[in-house]
Amino acid sequence: MTDNRKTVTILGASGSIGVQSLEVLEASQDRYKVGCLSVNGNIDVLEVQAKKFKPSAVAIADEQSYKTFKKTTSFKGKIFGGKSGVIEAAAYEDNDIVISALVGFSGVMPTLAALEQGKVVALANKETLVSAGNIITKAAKDNKAEIITVDSEHSAILQSIVGESHDDIEKIILTASGGPFRTTPKEDFKHLTLAQALNHPNWSMGSKITIDSATMMNKGLEVIEAFWLFDMPADKIDVLIHPQSIVHSLVQFKDGSVKAQLGVPDMKLPIAYALSYPQRLNYDFPRLDLAETATLTFEKPDFERFPCLLSAFEALKTGGTAPAILNAANETAVYSFLKDQISYTDICDLVNACLDKSEIIQNPSLEEIVHSDELARKITIELIASL
Repeated sequence: MTDNRKTVTILGASGSIGVQSLEVLEASQDRYKVGCLSVNGNIDVLEVQAKKFKPSAVAIADEQSYKTFKKTTSFKGKIFGGKSGVIEAAAYEDNDIVISALVGFSGVMPTLAALEQGKVVALANKETLVSAGNIITKAAKDNKAEIITVDSEHSAILQSIVGESHDDIEKIILTASGGPFRTTPKEDFKHLTLAQALNHPNWSMGSKITIDSATMMNKGLEVIEAFWLFDMPADKIDVLIHPQSIVHSLVQFKDGSVKAQLGVPDMKLPIAYALSYPQRLNYDFPRLDLAETATLTFEKPDFERFPCLLSAFEALKTGGTAPAILNAANETAVYSFLKDQISYTDICDLVNACLDKSEIIQNPSLEEIVHSDELARKITIELIASL
C-alpha cells in the first residue's frame, strides 16, 4: 500500500516549537510522518521522541552529545552529527517539509540547504531572514522552493492576505504583547532581574526568545522578517502593543479596510497552518471565546522604553549587513544576560555599541554575512569584558 503522507523534518525538535510541532503531527498522522529530528545536545529528549515518532534519521549538532548518543541509543536509523549533520538532515532527500525551529544564526545554513533542495520550509527561525534575507529569498526563488512562516504574527499576516493583491496592501501591522515590562516604570529598568524578564505574561517560549520579547527586540526582528517575507518597505510596517495577544497581526488595504487574524495564544495554530497551507485541517485545539476575553486594547510602542525595537527599525533602513550585526550582537548580549553577566539595560546598549563599531556591507555575499556575524559577536564579547 502506497504511503501518501508528507514527510516532515523538524530542526530543533527539543525546543518549544519543535515539541509543539510534534504534537501537531501526532494529531494528523494520516497526513504527515516524521522524517528527521535534530537537536543541539538534548539527547535525552531526542531518545524519547525517536522511540515515539520513529524518524528515519536524527541529527545532533553538539559533537560530544552526538558521540554519547551513538554509544547509548537504541535508535536504529541514520544518525548525523555536528553542524554538518543538521545540514544533512535539512537536505534529506525524503523531506517534503522542513520545520526550521533552530535558535538564532544557527538556522541560516540548514534553512538554505533545505531551500536549495527545493523543499517547503516552515520557518520558525526569524534570525535566518534577519541575517541573510537576500540570500535566503534568492535561494527560494532560484529553486522554486516555498517559505511558509510559523511565527504567529507573520502567519496572521499571511492568513489576512490570502486572495488579496499585493498592490492593494497599504501597510502591515505587527502586534506585540509588550512583554512583562509594558507598564514597569522606566526608572526601574536598571534593577530588573533575569527572573522577571523570563516571566512572560502570555506565551510559553524558550529563554532566548522570552528575553527578546521582554526587550521587544523580538518584535524588531519580526519587522525585518516581515520586510523579506512580504516584500514590504520599512515605512509600511507598523507595530502595535496589544497586551491580550488575541489579535495576532493586521493588514490595512488601500481602501481603508483592515483584516486581522485572531486566536488564542497557542503556537500549534500557526504551525498547523504552515504545514497545510493554503488549506486548513480539522484540529481539536482550544477555541477563542471573545465574550470571555471581553476587552481588546491597543497602544503605540514606547521607543524610549523599548529602544531595541527602534534599533531594529534603524538596522532595516540601513540595510546590508546591519540586521545581521544587530542580531549577532543581540544573541551574544542575551546569552550573557541569561548567565547573569550583564544587566537588562546593557543588552540594547551593547547592540547599539556593536553597530557603531561595525562596518556595514551593502549587498553582502553569504561569506560576508557569516564574517559580519562572527565579527559582531567578537566585538560584543569585548564590549562585555570592558563593562
